[in-house]
Amino acid sequence: MVNQEVTEIGFTHEDFAALLDQYDYHFNPGDIVAGTVFSIEPRGALIDIGAKTAAYIPIQEMSINRIENPEEVLQSNETREFFILTDENEDGQLTLSIRRIEYMRAWERVRQLQAEDATVRSAVFATNRGGALVRIEGLRGFIPGSHISTRKPKEELVGEELPLKFLEVDEDRNRLVLSHRRALVERKMNRLEVGEVVIGTVRGLKPYGAFIDIGGVSGLLHISEISHDHIDTPHSVFNVNDEVKVMIIDLDAERGRISLSTKQLEPEPGDMVKNPDVVYEKAEEMAAKYRERMLQQSQPQSAPAEEIVIDEELPPATEE
Repeated sequence: MVNQEVTEIGFTHEDFAALLDQYDYHFNPGDIVAGTVFSIEPRGALIDIGAKTAAYIPIQEMSINRIENPEEVLQSNETREFFILTDENEDGQLTLSIRRIEYMRAWERVRQLQAEDATVRSAVFATNRGGALVRIEGLRGFIPGSHISTRKPKEELVGEELPLKFLEVDEDRNRLVLSHRRALVERKMNRLEVGEVVIGTVRGLKPYGAFIDIGGVSGLLHISEISHDHIDTPHSVFNVNDEVKVMIIDLDAERGRISLSTKQLEPEPGDMVKNPDVVYEKAEEMAAKYRERMLQQSQPQSAPAEEIVIDEELPPATEE
């Protein structure tokens, strides 16, 4: 009989912990992991993400929007995605964030909306000297004063919902800039045509031209488009609040600009300076002629028919 030596194998708690360490997950800041809520506290929550120590999410990291208590966002035993915000502290605990995930997805969404040239709506929640503040997909956006198209004082816009177009979307610089004026112009442009005569009101006079309000949006009547005669300043022809007839000569939806003309409506050169009433009286007639000229210019010119000359002195063709 052969004696077999039996070796006793010892397995301590330390050995077991070391074995667990071999299979422990490594978590890094910036990772997105799945976690389960197992304890909600007044100002935060403990989350099981499979680490040796429960991770923690403070209330300020639970949402892109401000919340008063964790139950507005989280429920016990709920499983969802979390962003690892910081490395382990001295207690081996990781800090998590939902807000960071929402920010990343919000920027992705607004980039998509900008690419689609979409019009969005948002309520103004504050104003400052430079413009107004809104929230788009939870992100704070800014409307410069020059892109707010309303007669109301800026302070009275708080709480009012505005249609908006994107001017700048820059996540790296945290800049989200929008335009109310461009959204209105685009909407108005959908109902306007080049060559159309509209009635407007002079809202501003500058050395280079007059700004005309046409149904809530502003168009520019450049000084060169007021009359065929030379004009030193628009003030010599118009006053603020004058009601005028103008013709649309260009619609630039990309830049949100409407270009206007009274020069093209003059029956005789200089009528806007000498007798504007006759310009307004015959505006539709002159606009029709303008549209006809534009149509003729846009049509391709047909090539003249090639003239065929028959030389009667040539002998008739004969067979060989």
